[in-house]
Amino acid sequence: MAGIVTNPKSAKGRIVQPHLSEPRIVRWVLIGVALLFLSLIVLLPMAAVIAESFRKGWDAYLSALSDPDAMSALKLTLITALLAVPLNTIFGLAAAWAITKFKFRGKNLLVTLIDLPFAVSPVVSGLIYVLLFGAQGLLGPWLEEHDISIIFATPGIVLATMFVTFPFVARELIPLMETQGVTDEEAAVSLGARGWRVFFKVTLPNIKWGLLYGMILCNARAMGEFGAVSVVSGHIRGETNTLPLHIEILYNEYQFSASFAVASLLMVLAIITLVAKSLLESRMSQQER
Repeated sequence: MAGIVTNPKSAKGRIVQPHLSEPRIVRWVLIGVALLFLSLIVLLPMAAVIAESFRKGWDAYLSALSDPDAMSALKLTLITALLAVPLNTIFGLAAAWAITKFKFRGKNLLVTLIDLPFAVSPVVSGLIYVLLFGAQGLLGPWLEEHDISIIFATPGIVLATMFVTFPFVARELIPLMETQGVTDEEAAVSLGARGWRVFFKVTLPNIKWGLLYGMILCNARAMGEFGAVSVVSGHIRGETNTLPLHIEILYNEYQFSASFAVASLLMVLAIITLVAKSLLESRMSQQER
């Protein structure tokens, strides 16, 4: 291919990494297009959120964040993430372990079901829970008889969030564990280790960074989920609104500065997640080297 150095050795016998040798103008154009696209899609909207958040001043910004409804939405968002992420982590570990370490009937079906939330609209997944647990749903009359609230309550929000986020941990671990194979586990078993000891002493240390990476992705989606949560929440202010739903309500009520102020809080949570993700990627690349 033109423009690509294919000989990895120089004339003096030193190893030279293959590289692209396009003209400098081509590289600068490509970099410029990438930066322009990044600015329009990411940086400009972020700047607009920050500018609009402080349009009415610092006092108005703090007032929007300290509003009881905003605090309730933040609390519910964090509770939902704290419940959904650990449960999906347990599922992801179990599913990845089963798929990569054992041969059994239905393995392909299990892999397909793990990918189901990627193919189903979040709104549809929320509707499924309404049809199942709602007052007119399959289990609705029994739940009402026993005074158990799932839809339009925290349990329904957690369930809907778990559905849309459960592939992330499993999908991060499956290729990693397939690459590692079962050699280390077989060696541990041959030395007398069994069951949980093999898992905690051999398997878990090998996948810990991939596991944390999957948990971070799962947490990011859990905090920002809108569609499925919107269907099952009922939009009860101060009770069943997460941060994305609270932002929508403020915006629809023309409280633009307040809505952008709360959006900036969600943006900060996303940036923290992104920083943690970048640090883990760096640590994973160092471990691979």
